[in-house]
Amino acid sequence: MSFEIERIELVIFDWDGTVMDSVGRIVSAMQSAAQLTELPVPSDHSVKQIIGLSLDLAFSTLFPAMTAAQHQRLFEHYREQYVERDPTPTPMFTGAEALFLQLRQQQKRLAVATGKARKGLDRIFAETGLAHYFDTTRCADDAKSKPDPDMLLQILAETRLQPEQALMVGDTSHDMLMAQQAGIPRIGVTHGVHGVDVLSQFQPLAIVDDLPQLQRLFTQPAEALPV
Repeated sequence: MSFEIERIELVIFDWDGTVMDSVGRIVSAMQSAAQLTELPVPSDHSVKQIIGLSLDLAFSTLFPAMTAAQHQRLFEHYREQYVERDPTPTPMFTGAEALFLQLRQQQKRLAVATGKARKGLDRIFAETGLAHYFDTTRCADDAKSKPDPDMLLQILAETRLQPEQALMVGDTSHDMLMAQQAGIPRIGVTHGVHGVDVLSQFQPLAIVDDLPQLQRLFTQPAEALPV
């Protein structure tokens, strides 16, 4: 794979762990919710592995033996913990808005493909004021859960672009596999959940450590190649 900036018309971002440093709160909120639901409290590592999945798939992965009643209680506790009670900060990663602005100036279209619910992404957009950078978004409510390519295929259909005209940026194997199955080139970011050892398994165009490095890649595409 080669990285041809001029060919890319659309850059699609994962959110949690890629654009927003929310991994710590997701882990803490999930552990608190499990305790309140009287389920086995999962390890930090186990929770990190489900980040990016829809909540239903995340819950069934972490707690395969739970009942329907426990599922409902866990959902309610997790939402309350993440949105209202957990004090763990969730700042934007350094360089996020600068990257969005540069890509817009380069006439790129932007999109989000996230495991967040629509309500959650709308809340974040309201808090950060970043919604105007994005042409379209897909959330867990809108499509099949990652790593199914449904989110990306919907975005391609809406924007009327071919897979090779898009680029997926994400921090997990779920992001990389989703893009791979959609035929979309991809770049991994290591400041979230997965490192080079995992991300490199999905033949990304490049792997970067942070968003400023990704921004430089769009200026000097040879910098981060090869993986």
